[in-house]
Amino acid sequence: MRHPMATIEPGAPRRAHDPPPGPDRSAPGEGSREGDHGDQEIRPRVEEVLRRYVAERCEEAEGVDDVFRAELAAAVSTFALRGGKRMRASFLWWGWRAAGGAPHDEDAATALRIAAALELLQTCALIHDDVMDDSALRRGHPALHVDFAHRHRRDGMLGNPERYGTSVATLAGDLALAWADDLFAEALPDGPARRRAQGPWRAMRTEMVAGQFLDLHTQATGRPSAATALRVAYLKSALYTVERPLHLGAVLKGADDELVGALRFAGHNAGLAFQLRDDLLGVFGDPRRTGKPAGDDVRQGKTTYLVALALARAEALGDEEARAVLRESLGDPTLTPERLARFRDVLTRLGVRAAVEERIERLGEIAVRRLYRVCDDPVVARRLTAMVRAAAGTDGEAFPAPGTEAR
Repeated sequence: MRHPMATIEPGAPRRAHDPPPGPDRSAPGEGSREGDHGDQEIRPRVEEVLRRYVAERCEEAEGVDDVFRAELAAAVSTFALRGGKRMRASFLWWGWRAAGGAPHDEDAATALRIAAALELLQTCALIHDDVMDDSALRRGHPALHVDFAHRHRRDGMLGNPERYGTSVATLAGDLALAWADDLFAEALPDGPARRRAQGPWRAMRTEMVAGQFLDLHTQATGRPSAATALRVAYLKSALYTVERPLHLGAVLKGADDELVGALRFAGHNAGLAFQLRDDLLGVFGDPRRTGKPAGDDVRQGKTTYLVALALARAEALGDEEARAVLRESLGDPTLTPERLARFRDVLTRLGVRAAVEERIERLGEIAVRRLYRVCDDPVVARRLTAMVRAAAGTDGEAFPAPGTEAR
């Protein structure tokens, strides 16, 4: 199913519980108290499933080798359980709820286990992403490859510490992916639900790799464009952060094609808004909130939509000073805070920051209005609305600002 990148959905009559113009300030989940009680516990319920599963896998690892268990398996377990608001897991749960699931249904356990598998897939993505970006921090702690390089130096091991750290972190990401696939396969019962869920899961893993590859390829070729940057954002983050989790949750409960399509449309727009917010935070973010140094995306030369739009505007305006600042800053690992401030000033002066903020707002509202038209349960509609706006950084506190845990 192919969605337009940022097409505003044509107007349609509002249903009785469609959102009013402007932000919906309703408390997420208010209304159906019976269902709300179980839904409020989604994060700890997913984390309990995840905790039990990684403990089982670590116990199995001990039977393979003591060092493997103590070093690699333990590192993956710690990473998976450390921090994060379980956003992908929550979108899967609420996609399942949108298709008619209730917190105490017999198949709720299956949804929770698939949600935990998503968190292990996220663990793989984050570990590998930090290696490729050479990021020093993740969630306020040393990135895994940095931590293992430190252990190498501390213990006086032979060889190059950085190469060791990179190699071990690569294996850790592989192990997290294997655990994710195993949990997904074990969670699904035989029958229609298994057949329905396998397609989105398989597609999501491939899309993640494709997006990461295109990101690296675009940086290497040095030919950024706004259209390419949006394509990378869609494949690398929007799909597996929002759209596919909603898709998976809905098909697990047997949703029809119309509902699945509507949820994917909403998830597509919300996921793009999430990634564009992450791009803004990569340049303008506060390290105390994002958990990583400010300006890392600039130092790494990431050709995000924000950057591609700035380059295009500077070119169109013939602004040689802006072009020089942008070109000299991008990909410079020695970029100082003062030069980063100049880079930020250029983005603001060109109107690029405001333009991206406006697009984020528009994408979020497109997603919200579609959700309110397809969710028969107003509790589900309100909760998904709060999640979308929080993910886009436009309203709510359901999740931390994008960038604190996402790729």
